[in-house]
Amino acid sequence: MPFELKHEQIVFSGIKPSGRLNIGGYIGSLSQWLEMQEKYSCLFCVVDYHAITVKQQPEDLKKWTLELVKTYLAAGVDPKKSILFKQSDISAHTELAWILNCVAARMADLKKMTQFKEKSLGHKETASVGLFDYPVLMAADILLYQTDIVPVGEDQQQHVELARDLAKRFNSEYSRVFEIPESVVRKNGARIMSLQDPTKKMSKSENSAGCIDLLEDISEARKKIRRAVTDSDNQVKYDKKNKPAISNLLTIYSHLSRESIDDLEKKYEGKGYGEFKKDLEEVVVNFLTAFQKRYAKISDREVLKVLAAGQECAEEMAKKTLSKVKTAIGIK
Repeated sequence: MPFELKHEQIVFSGIKPSGRLNIGGYIGSLSQWLEMQEKYSCLFCVVDYHAITVKQQPEDLKKWTLELVKTYLAAGVDPKKSILFKQSDISAHTELAWILNCVAARMADLKKMTQFKEKSLGHKETASVGLFDYPVLMAADILLYQTDIVPVGEDQQQHVELARDLAKRFNSEYSRVFEIPESVVRKNGARIMSLQDPTKKMSKSENSAGCIDLLEDISEARKKIRRAVTDSDNQVKYDKKNKPAISNLLTIYSHLSRESIDDLEKKYEGKGYGEFKKDLEEVVVNFLTAFQKRYAKISDREVLKVLAAGQECAEEMAKKTLSKVKTAIGIK
């Protein structure tokens, strides 16, 4: 295998290619990946099978997949340190998901999943079986690589708990095949909120003044920061309960500038929101400008080369686990 796992503990994470990533996705996921690839053996996946749990246009799915890998690379995910690959290139993902469906997963498990309830609201009877069952595919994604650590947002913790339960159930009923993964959620920045409504998550499906894409036009990004809502007083203070809007902006500022929130509070003590937002605007613009320059230099050819190398590495790891699973249940 051309890629050697340099660290004992394994990290797995992935993002759906269902639209452009925004600064919330960068802060909540990608920036954490950059830190983790220095300390762990990391596998970062484009989870395209998860994307098709809802209707996707074929050409859009291809485009978003290429763009997402470019985003990984432009953000600083290093294919010399991490394995980057596409979920659909490794058939073991769907094979293991089917096996787990049959021998470990229970209908009662899936009926508890809050994400399905939210995403199928108002159309439960016409929602796809895949939308209902995708937590089992996510469990297969994780367990296939003997994952130790799964960095997730708060909304995905329940799915990692399901992966843990399925692994324990399989290990107990057959033989110890799977590692039991642990979820890791950022203490600050795991959930970046809308610039217009700090009670709602900044979503990549949100096409409004509340969301800034990583490929956002710079002049539009400036306008969105200027128009971002603030709280009733004029004090730059972090208080998620009483000052959700300014707390959200402080979190963005902190992560993109790498200044602590404590330092930012001291920096803007006695100063108003106007000066704070003017400086935040420059922080966001500088970050986006640098990111977009790196992104523009990455060709489709480079992406395909990275994915091919990643597929080779991931496939070798996946086959080992799947072989153990098949032996354990008597198929092999």
